[in-house]
Amino acid sequence: MRSFLLNRFAQSLVLLLIVSVIGFVVLNLIPGGPLAQFGLDASMTQDDLNRLAEQLGLNRPLWIQYLDWAWRLLKGDWGHSFRDGVPVLQVIGRHFMATLLLMGSSTVIAIAIGTWIGVRGAIRRYSIFDYMATVGAMVALSIPTFWFGLIGIYVFSLRLGWLPAGNMYTIGDESVFNYIHHLILPSVVLALVHVAIWSRYMRSATLDVINQEFIKTARAKGLSERRILMKHVVGNALLPMITLLGMQLPSVLTGALVTETVFTWPGMGRLFLDSLGYSDYPVVMGLLMFSAILVVVSNLAADIVVAIIDPRIRLS
Repeated sequence: MRSFLLNRFAQSLVLLLIVSVIGFVVLNLIPGGPLAQFGLDASMTQDDLNRLAEQLGLNRPLWIQYLDWAWRLLKGDWGHSFRDGVPVLQVIGRHFMATLLLMGSSTVIAIAIGTWIGVRGAIRRYSIFDYMATVGAMVALSIPTFWFGLIGIYVFSLRLGWLPAGNMYTIGDESVFNYIHHLILPSVVLALVHVAIWSRYMRSATLDVINQEFIKTARAKGLSERRILMKHVVGNALLPMITLLGMQLPSVLTGALVTETVFTWPGMGRLFLDSLGYSDYPVVMGLLMFSAILVVVSNLAADIVVAIIDPRIRLS
């Protein structure tokens, strides 16, 4: 276990280094650079921009700027927003809980519905339900997330009036029910694509377990099909799904970015787009590194959890 953790930690550091270098270089090579937003101010002269670049250290060679930024990052100083001067970590923290709430609820929905569809499709292979689930998954994977969001707003908000069209809560009403009411539509939209992915993987994993020798032995002992399904089939089929859950986090983050934009949800995805539009590069780089760290940690946690649950797996 120790050698595995050390190896993964070293790999994670290399990955984060590559991500940081690429992100830093790309952002600085964009026309206008980090001072692009300030250049739009008619009152800013070229001398003003030069003084500002000198104050921020942007007139130094790019590799020196990167080393300075990386060193401050390691010390916990992620910089300050160009927009309001607030520390980057504080800006991210204000939006992280909104994204966590949206991602968490959509993931629970995707796992619950996707597991049920996958298991049912596997035990009733080639049935009408299985064919319908396969077609539905293909349709869900073929349609962009924002399209589902726009259709959901049109049907359930504009036509039926059942659900809010956007935002996290109604101003003046911060009750739990109001939060849940606003959360339903974006979380379901974000979960749709992941239900399709989860159900397909769960179907394959269930079919693989059903054909194992220990399932045949359980049937030979006279165990009921329900007990075999719940105790032996589903439990073993879920093991590879834990790894899938860790691997799906990047796609969930991407989907959250689109969903938060469509539903004006105040999460990290919307913050990322707003920061790009404002050329708030410290916040953009902070979000990039925060997301990369989150993905690395989630994948490592998934591997460790699988090893703890399944004694057949040894981490080395």
